[in-house]
Amino acid sequence: MPYKNLSDLPEQVKNVLPVHGQEIYRAAYNNAWDEYKKASDRKDGNSREETAHKVAWAAVKNVYHKNKHGEWIRD
Repeated sequence: MPYKNLSDLPEQVKNVLPVHGQEIYRAAYNNAWDEYKKASDRKDGNSREETAHKVAWAAVKNVYHKNKHGEWIRD
C-alpha cells in the first residue's frame, strides 16, 4: 500500500537514506504501486509490493550511491 508520510517507510529505508532520498523512495514507490496494479504489468511474477520496492530503490540509485563506508550520498 502507498506510503503517506516518510515516517511510514520501512525501517531499512528510514535508517539508511537521507530525507531527500526517502522522499524519492516514497514518490517512486507510490507511483509504481499505481502503475503496476495489474499482475500482467509486472515481471517474473513479482508481487505489487515487491515491484514497487524495486522501482523505488532504482529511483534512489539514480540520485544517490553508497560510499566506501556504506552511507548513501548524493551523486
